[in-house]
Amino acid sequence: MSSNPKHPFRPDPSRRDFIKQTATATALVAAAKLMPPAARAASATPTVALVLDREDALLKSPPVQWAAEQLRETLQARGVNVRTFTRIDDAPAGTDCILIGSGGSAVVRAALAASGATLPNAAESLALVRGRVANRAVLLVSGADVRGLVYAALEVADRAAYASDPTAAWRSIDRVVEQPANPIRSVARLFSSDVEDKGWFYDREFWRRYLSMLVAQRFNRFSLTLGLGYNAPRNVPDSYFYFAYPFLLAVPGYEVSARGLPDAERDRNLAMLRWIGEETTARGLHFQLGLWTQAYEFINSPDVNYPIVGLTPQTHGPYCRDALQRLLEACPAIQGVTFRCHSESGIPQGSYEFWPLIFEGVARCGRRVEIDIHSKGIEHSLLAMALKTGLPVNVSPKYWAEHMGLPYHQTAIQKGEKFRAVPGKTATIEQERRFTRYGYADYLREDRRYGVLYRMWPGTQRFLLWGDPAMAAGYGRLAHFCGSLGLELCEPLSFKGRIGSGRAGDRNGYADARLRPAGGDWEKHLITYRQWGRLLYNPDTDASGWRRFLTAELGAAASDAEAALANASRILPLVTTAHLPSASNNSYWPEIYTNIPIVGNGFAAVDGIDPGLFSSINDFADELARGPRRPRYSPLEVAAWLETLANRADTHLAAARARAAAPASPALQRLAIDVSIQSGTGRFLAQKLRAGVAYALHQRTKSPALFGRAIEHYRAARDTWVKMVAVSRDAYQSDLTYGRAAVLRGHWADRLPAIESDLAAMEKAAGATATGIPAADAMVRAFEAELGLAAKPVSRPRVEHVPATSLQRGRPLEIALTIGATAAIAGARLHYRHVNQAEEMHVVDFVREGNAFRQTVPGDYTDSSYPLMYLFELRGTDGRAWFSPGLAPDLSNQPYFVVRERTPMRTAAVRGG
Repeated sequence: MSSNPKHPFRPDPSRRDFIKQTATATALVAAAKLMPPAARAASATPTVALVLDREDALLKSPPVQWAAEQLRETLQARGVNVRTFTRIDDAPAGTDCILIGSGGSAVVRAALAASGATLPNAAESLALVRGRVANRAVLLVSGADVRGLVYAALEVADRAAYASDPTAAWRSIDRVVEQPANPIRSVARLFSSDVEDKGWFYDREFWRRYLSMLVAQRFNRFSLTLGLGYNAPRNVPDSYFYFAYPFLLAVPGYEVSARGLPDAERDRNLAMLRWIGEETTARGLHFQLGLWTQAYEFINSPDVNYPIVGLTPQTHGPYCRDALQRLLEACPAIQGVTFRCHSESGIPQGSYEFWPLIFEGVARCGRRVEIDIHSKGIEHSLLAMALKTGLPVNVSPKYWAEHMGLPYHQTAIQKGEKFRAVPGKTATIEQERRFTRYGYADYLREDRRYGVLYRMWPGTQRFLLWGDPAMAAGYGRLAHFCGSLGLELCEPLSFKGRIGSGRAGDRNGYADARLRPAGGDWEKHLITYRQWGRLLYNPDTDASGWRRFLTAELGAAASDAEAALANASRILPLVTTAHLPSASNNSYWPEIYTNIPIVGNGFAAVDGIDPGLFSSINDFADELARGPRRPRYSPLEVAAWLETLANRADTHLAAARARAAAPASPALQRLAIDVSIQSGTGRFLAQKLRAGVAYALHQRTKSPALFGRAIEHYRAARDTWVKMVAVSRDAYQSDLTYGRAAVLRGHWADRLPAIESDLAAMEKAAGATATGIPAADAMVRAFEAELGLAAKPVSRPRVEHVPATSLQRGRPLEIALTIGATAAIAGARLHYRHVNQAEEMHVVDFVREGNAFRQTVPGDYTDSSYPLMYLFELRGTDGRAWFSPGLAPDLSNQPYFVVRERTPMRTAAVRGG
């Protein structure tokens, strides 16, 4: 998708043609013909008075001045005559007024009082309110602070840019009052490749448009991330910005350099970094710098393009400290620094003499700079070292390991991620704290003095278009889980060209040049930024914030295109949650799925990333074959969800194509291709999951009928993949590179031979299998029954439960629920644990009294610094079991309850800047 490359709000010239075709514009033209001639003439050039209250100190802020100018330019570009005033009394009587001011302005307070509206006192809140001031019709554009004012002004600009009649953009507003759900809403842009990334790094016009887009969509933080090109400093061919300091500055007292890098280029890099920071803060965004690697020696890297020279083990720590201090002094717009502090940074674990030097370098710069520590393997003692600086400290866990799952935080992590002591062996810190790789780990103590910020890694979704408002809203509601600060997204196309795989050209990899967005590869994903930014800010925000953009881009096809993309976008996160072969994004990439063989049992052994809520094929097959049934979602239920999402996506896509103007625009073509690939992936994995279950059941029963069903479903999966190859072959390049390993590069066509080979092995084994067992055996019937149940919504009895609003530490917590008296319930159990992923669930039976169930979490368990989470297991008289509350139909809710202390301590952290 694309916008005007010269202005973030101004519509493209082509949009004028679109406006002429809309029903709204037709109606406006017809209405205009009925006006008296004088009225028609007056309406031809509408005038608005833009009033910036000179008594309002916040309006003098450069970001507010910038946002007001964006509004003025946008209105003028839409043919509106804009007159600017500093007092509302100076605006001509009878002229529409847009009054910009903060809650601290007397005239704004009067306008709010007259209209009965209230501006929330929360940081970054905004209000757009129509009313009258000094006998003038006024649209009040207000905010609680600088960012709130910026968001409010840019919201009006955005509405004006996309409205068929720009005057309707402010006249149709009655009252919009919003405040942020998450204190931090961040986007990280990664420099991964010398070849692919230097172009955008030096492109000032790109930065102006990109940063303007981020703040317009209500992100409040931008993180430029360096040094994440590799997981460890070994086998490094491309080291540009990997150990960043010598690529940015010379440090007096040290003769350190990146060999081969001209001094002029180094100086240009620093100047560019300083400029990027200034442009970021000028728009009201917090500027974060990621320095993920501190290693200067690259192991097994004889061909590295820029080796680091001039350092020794003795000078390494002091150099990093002094370089960091000097860098922060040279770039005063940097407001925070992100560090990777475990061994992948190049610093051995437990090197507690090194990290205090780094933190000292931050503290020495002489201003308040946030320290953000990536959480993997991090002990609380290291966080304490950072806290000693007196600076704000955040720890940043991954949300779903290195992928994107459903919006909730998993109920359990895989067994292999938990530490198990081995007799006679001393464990390392990172082995003991392996559980920190997945999510919030043990960082959510109520008495913590640091903030917790989640980071969404680019493992699941890298370059296919994403846009699901239900899921983005779910993240908006759950990214501040237990007082967390919010979410940082690694932007679309992150890791393109990583690990030395960069190739010159367009990062989004289109083979068909007609599909490339005119304004740059990132503009394909404008709908993604819109939905994430606005719904992280306010999960209940009005959908017009992205629908006006889609309408302008896609015309009559917009509504169905939105629905198609939403359903398709839910597929890969569901796959990640339910069936994850590897937590590492270097080993698993579901966008271009690398086949895991069913034959040999590898596929059946794969767990979900939340094994507490989702069953593996092997576990489910054991339950069917031997019992008892567990309450987890089965692979067959997941298959049904995937197929349903794919069906919905394809149905809406067909409708969008039917409604679209011919020929289809590049924007619709891009969306259609990516929706088809994602829905195809859903169909493929749905059939493969069914094949895997049938094959696993055959292994346990030797039933030829089940073997036949496995082959039938696998052939259907293969046929789907063949169609995906046809859709993608001419659209995308034959080698999409996100790393050097085969799993991180290539094309859908590359994966087909492995699928064919596994299917052939299954078919060959079927021919050699004995056929003496009757086809209509009990397990075949069970498999067919499960397929049928998974394919239709199951009616569950209503559970009535009033969640506790708080708990008192050390006091028992009573939990009660009631189930309909006619429900066929055999029993219920309570699952609970602290909000600490290192711990296991406690499971106890409820005490039943008719249709009421009661249980108590003992006081010695609530005597903890962690919140408590719990959910219910219900078992029917038919032997089936399920969890409550479970997942909602949109898969975007929290499937359990959380209760916190009555008076949790405040966390000491930067609240978004």
